[in-house]
Amino acid sequence: MSLFNSIYNHSPLFMQNLMVSAYGYAWKKRRFGGIFENELMKAKERENYSIDDWNVYQEEQLNKILKQAYYNVPFYQKHFKNANLTEQQVAKIDLATLTQLPILTKQMLREFGESTLLAYVRESKGDFFASSGSTGTPTKILYSHAMHQRWSAIFEARIRHWAGVNRFMSRGMIGGRRVLPDAVNRPPYYRYNYFEKQVYFSAYHISKANALNYVQGINKYGVQYMTGYAMSNYFLARFIVENNLPVNPQKAVITSSEKLSPEMREMFTKAYHCKTFDGWSGVEACALVSECEHGSLHISPDVGIIELLDDDMNPVPAGKPGNVYCTGFLNYDQPLIRYAIGDSMIMSNKKCSCGREMPVIEEIIGRVEDVVIGNDGREMVRFHGIFVNLATVSQAQVIQEKLGELLIKIVPVGVKVSEEEKQIMRNRVVSQLGDIKIYFEEMKEIPLTANGKFKAVISKVKRK
Repeated sequence: MSLFNSIYNHSPLFMQNLMVSAYGYAWKKRRFGGIFENELMKAKERENYSIDDWNVYQEEQLNKILKQAYYNVPFYQKHFKNANLTEQQVAKIDLATLTQLPILTKQMLREFGESTLLAYVRESKGDFFASSGSTGTPTKILYSHAMHQRWSAIFEARIRHWAGVNRFMSRGMIGGRRVLPDAVNRPPYYRYNYFEKQVYFSAYHISKANALNYVQGINKYGVQYMTGYAMSNYFLARFIVENNLPVNPQKAVITSSEKLSPEMREMFTKAYHCKTFDGWSGVEACALVSECEHGSLHISPDVGIIELLDDDMNPVPAGKPGNVYCTGFLNYDQPLIRYAIGDSMIMSNKKCSCGREMPVIEEIIGRVEDVVIGNDGREMVRFHGIFVNLATVSQAQVIQEKLGELLIKIVPVGVKVSEEEKQIMRNRVVSQLGDIKIYFEEMKEIPLTANGKFKAVISKVKRK
């Protein structure tokens, strides 16, 4: 445990709020200082680009990042050589021939991310940030201050602004940081970051009994929008509705980290009387998908290139799911080129009524690791439909330890789940996966991950 955490855990409440605020001041300066304002202005201007403009922009950025990789990053010098790519061939790579470049796997990033994947000469003031590691050993990404500001500017423009909010508004955040010392279970279940007007709520204490205290935090600090883990925010919103708690209406709910379902959107509307805005990115900051005010999920082409490929590495057409590979444009210190990020999506060919000529994603499916597989090879990734309109199911988690079997852990409403609703769940699963053994386990609560996330699906069966 770090000295900071040790002091924090043994401090009184007012001191903890001071420490959170001090951390918030440094964090705010890091993200929103320096080149941030100029980068924000440019990001907003690029939203008016035509398709041709975006193609030209991406060609230029791809050329720059490949030059950086070839001449200044030892990993890629070896990686490209092993793929029999010469300097001249790499220099000619464009959007149409990007597939000639080799893939960067997550294991490669874990192994070389802090050594040969770093450029010889780097931007000043770099720090490593780790992924959540919910599906394996965390990856570590190097953020210079300038890179962090480039990323923060696009995040502000495409996430907050599209949702009708901004960085100056008071926000409620539910994430993986532990704001209460371990083993402490008493209110308040939040701490206040004065300099960012942020109320940071614990993801580990959300319950029907504790929901009132969360609402008191929202109302006390005038929170205008909620953000953070989708599932944690959903659980809180549901308890607000079930308890009929008097919470201030919000301007938006902005979710991340976990798949957003129609039921979640509906619950946020009931609780907060506002729209929900979905998005997808990651600590790697090599791609961004965000929801506009018209409800479309747009790729931000200035963050990086997103390729959607099947298991044979062929591009998938619109309407078909594909594995996501990202080539980032923002991080020159640790370039990620054709990085297998581990998620899957479905591309759309529709044009959005918002007028922005930025590609549209039909659906963010989620983690490739969270695919459940049937005996005949069928795959299932959309699970929220299994539990729709079940009166005796409060929460549920799907676990596949081996092929041919599925465990569904359930927190029941009341004493236990009805046999009729268990049969409904069986029928729904079998209709999508075919013949499979299904077991049920009823629990008082489903444990969160070490990072405070609720994992709706855990699959330990490898895809072929």
